[in-house]
Amino acid sequence: MFAFLARWLITSVALALAAQVMDGIWFEGPANGQAELEEKLLPLIGVALIATIVTAFVKPVLTILSIPFILLTLGLFLLVINALMLLLTAWLADAIGVGFHVDGFWPAVGGSIIISITTWVLDALVGVEDD
Repeated sequence: MFAFLARWLITSVALALAAQVMDGIWFEGPANGQAELEEKLLPLIGVALIATIVTAFVKPVLTILSIPFILLTLGLFLLVINALMLLLTAWLADAIGVGFHVDGFWPAVGGSIIISITTWVLDALVGVEDD
């Protein structure tokens, strides 16, 4: 249970960083500094939950089905898979009414690189082991 909560928190931080750094990835909501914490934090936590679930259940299946492409591209196809997972997360968030948007494939690739590096570093710092 701790591993899931830690993964959820790490994903929240990574998504916030990607939305802050990348053009084409953003959360809808109040832009002024006077907005309540709930209006900014709850969508981030909701999107992080969606991303964590998508990464846990959809990504392994897609990765196994893509093994020939991954081998052929020497692992670079994993960037495409990560971008597709971010686009799927944005689509699911939009479907349930959470204001998270990714403007297309290339912002998704850039965002997935930022998210991957951030989660890698934070996983190393926190020391979360999968159950």
